[in-house]
Amino acid sequence: MCVAYGLVAIVDINYAQKGVSTFIGMVKTLLPALLLVFLLLILFNLIQNIQSRLAGVTGAGSGIKGWWVAIVGGVLSHGPIYAWYPLLGELRSQGMRPALLAAFLYARSIKLPFLPVMVHYFGLAYTVVFSLYIVLFSLFNGWLTERLLYIGKTDDAKNVSKGGLTP
Repeated sequence: MCVAYGLVAIVDINYAQKGVSTFIGMVKTLLPALLLVFLLLILFNLIQNIQSRLAGVTGAGSGIKGWWVAIVGGVLSHGPIYAWYPLLGELRSQGMRPALLAAFLYARSIKLPFLPVMVHYFGLAYTVVFSLYIVLFSLFNGWLTERLLYIGKTDDAKNVSKGGLTP
């Protein structure tokens, strides 16, 4: 980029200065978010066995707490979905229920940065009802996904079919 700015500066110095000042403004805007992401990454690396704790919370006997972690985690997760696949695959191999995995992925459709824009264009009532529907359908989607995965598997289907959302 420095070479590109240098070449542009040879042709038009004012245009290059405007580009650099725009870049600096963008860095100032994004720096707090980047620092927060790095802080969270450092905290997650400092907490020992975070994956095994998450796997324990979202395992076979997870109950309401597992659903809560999956939904809230899905809403709070950002970035491209492919970046989440390694963590989700590791959690699945450690015993995360397919229902909670599906609920997490469905709840990702609530995008926190876009909520103010939705409120602006559609109103607060619509945004709240829409978000609640997404949460409810993420629960239903997780429940249905787990049921469909265990069709024909008698032992697993018996364990899963007890008691609605919790096994």
